[in-house]
Amino acid sequence: MTDVAEAYSRRAAEYTDLLGSMAAVHPADRLLVEAWADAVVGRVLDAGCGPGHWTGHLAARGTDVRGIDLVPAFVARARATFPAVPFDVGSIDAVDEADGALGGILSWYSTIHHAPSRIAVPLAEFARILRPGGTLVLGYFDGASVEELDHAVAPAYRWPAPELRARLEDHGFAVVETHRRTGEGHRPHGALVCRLGDA
Repeated sequence: MTDVAEAYSRRAAEYTDLLGSMAAVHPADRLLVEAWADAVVGRVLDAGCGPGHWTGHLAARGTDVRGIDLVPAFVARARATFPAVPFDVGSIDAVDEADGALGGILSWYSTIHHAPSRIAVPLAEFARILRPGGTLVLGYFDGASVEELDHAVAPAYRWPAPELRARLEDHGFAVVETHRRTGEGHRPHGALVCRLGDA
């Protein structure tokens, strides 16, 4: 994912100005993630946190959360904006957490640049670091088939919910909620709330 990180590094300021605040978040997404976070027992990881707006928002609401991102410029911005919240440079493909350490993971569009042949890597990591019964929220681009799409920063992929559900089930997750949102001028959006089964 080095090329993706470099692409985001070149446009980090532009991305942050456009999308790096809770004001840019759709109200339905905000309600979904807040309700999920309120039910999590244990620590939460914002996996691929970008400039940290979700992490900071959840921390302000009382969630024990930290953020990681592969782009140093995002992490620097997050630390400056939310100095009381822990942020680290790190990859969702190899997370610096012990097995079963977390109660929840927010993966909000952090897997969109993983090709279908590589999507198993972060999903396996999420399953490794979540405790049994822990939950994952995965935000993604929704579509009728798995296909590459024209993304402003780096190649990205859209997924139909059943296909993504099958990939998650391969790693021990059960999808407990499926959300889809469409709107004029926006790509169709999907979100899956998943629970990790017993090992």
